[in-house]
Amino acid sequence: MRNPAREEEWTRWMRLAIAGDARSYHRLLTAVTPHLRVMARKRCEQYGAPASEAEDVVQEVLLAIHLKRGTWDWSRPLGPWMAALVRNKLVDSLRRRGRQIYVPLEDVITTLESKERLDAGDRLDVEQMLARLKDPQRTIVRSISIEGSSVRETAERMSMTEVAVRVSLHRALKALSALYLGQTK
Repeated sequence: MRNPAREEEWTRWMRLAIAGDARSYHRLLTAVTPHLRVMARKRCEQYGAPASEAEDVVQEVLLAIHLKRGTWDWSRPLGPWMAALVRNKLVDSLRRRGRQIYVPLEDVITTLESKERLDAGDRLDVEQMLARLKDPQRTIVRSISIEGSSVRETAERMSMTEVAVRVSLHRALKALSALYLGQTK
């Protein structure tokens, strides 16, 4: 870590958090999250993972910090421990993805925003697939892909940020793809 004072402060907060200080734990998580995002983005770039994977990795790392904070060695700095968590969670993510082909959302957005009408059979198939998604993903896919609403309009209607809508849409499309591939095999 390039900032020893920050490292020392984070280490102190982690020790206090492990001892039961909820305020220090909140401070720690708030302070490390932007740092984790930067690390995750750099690792995604380094390993050739899509940039969209970074936020999932950050969330998994935050969960791992929560679940595994008792395994952290108090005598060692916190930064390298978190960096190892980022690396391990990204590797886990890449393994789960396997040899899947990644298509950025921006490459298919015009298709998603298409206002072509579906025939009755296609509409039934679409509704059956959407029924297998949970809300809010189902609502987001329906709003953007079927009704033709923009990400901004959908975000406003659902009281979400545009980023949250994009992430949810990406995850929903990923889930739909997996469902579709599972049905066509």
